[in-house]
Amino acid sequence: MHLTREEEKMLNGEYGWANQISMKILVRLGELFGATHLIPIQSAHLSGVSYKHMGDASIDFLTALAKGGGKARTLSTLNPSSFDPTYLTKRYPRERLEKQSSIISLYKQMGINPTFTCTPYYWHKPKRDQHLAWAESSAVVYANSVLGAWTNREGSPSALAAALIGKTPDYGVHQAANRQPNVLVNVEARFKNETEYGALGIHLGKILKDKVPTFKGLKNPSDDDLKQLGAGMASSGMTALFYHKAPNKKEKIETISIENQNIKEAVSSLCTTSKAPDLVFIGCPHCSLKEVKSLASLLESKKVRKDVELWVCASRHVRERAKNYVNIIERAGGHALCDTCVLVTWIKDLGMHTLMTNSAKTAFYAPTLNEVEVTLAPMNECVKAACKD
Repeated sequence: MHLTREEEKMLNGEYGWANQISMKILVRLGELFGATHLIPIQSAHLSGVSYKHMGDASIDFLTALAKGGGKARTLSTLNPSSFDPTYLTKRYPRERLEKQSSIISLYKQMGINPTFTCTPYYWHKPKRDQHLAWAESSAVVYANSVLGAWTNREGSPSALAAALIGKTPDYGVHQAANRQPNVLVNVEARFKNETEYGALGIHLGKILKDKVPTFKGLKNPSDDDLKQLGAGMASSGMTALFYHKAPNKKEKIETISIENQNIKEAVSSLCTTSKAPDLVFIGCPHCSLKEVKSLASLLESKKVRKDVELWVCASRHVRERAKNYVNIIERAGGHALCDTCVLVTWIKDLGMHTLMTNSAKTAFYAPTLNEVEVTLAPMNECVKAACKD
């Protein structure tokens, strides 16, 4: 790789250990993927936050970076942690909260914004054609496909290194030649709800791997529908970019057809139980303002049963804007949480063994990450399951 004089000095340790180790990570990554140089980024989004997933070793590494002079050189944000500010902090051992607080404190020392959300674009929306270094897979595919900004699927170390250096290797979707669609998904199915978009994503992720699909036949999907679709593809495969409207191109590319039966089978494959849920969960990826409003509308004049919990997760930014809707949800007996997600906290330790959700991503991961049984259903069915008749 060709490095500028300043980058060479960083690599040689003249700007401190944190910058040196960050440059080593970026240079090694660039060499691995054939990048010739680094490019500036406008933001970084870091995924290594949850103590449940990161453990104690991460604290040692982050401590070394902070002591080694690590400071963010670009706008940088954080994925969800294992706790919300009020509800879950009271329900887990204090030692876990202290460990999580240590991780958060170290990121703050390095100038990383404590956003604790997998939807950082609701807090700060990147502009088209900006280059980013994001590590949350669902946010990556949304940024590339819906917002038209460009980021590869970074790992936790490379996203942190990019945040501290303010640059990333120029490879993958940062190059226009790698953003061309190479498979056409012909959608003949008709979607009834957001859950089916997510289930389609899970189905396609397993087939597409890292290909770039373009869709034909999607009928005016909302941004929330596209969020669920992309999150599904990024969960079961390596999709980083899709086009929801097929371009007018003469070149023939591989075609995959999607029918109603494919969607039905995809939803069924993500359901591991028919038992009543202990927990009903909405908000993976974190809810938009529109989604919080929709949930509040469904919960108006209803009450959550005592034998089930209802959680909705959103960023602090969205929760603040949704105060009136949050009040409706909480009056009904639900819990409007921020800073966390069901996938990065210990729900089984709370006696929860069955989960119902409208998120295909959650349904895909929860049996492994949370060791619970799952039912996938649209938001209105989730509310019916949570509430009294």
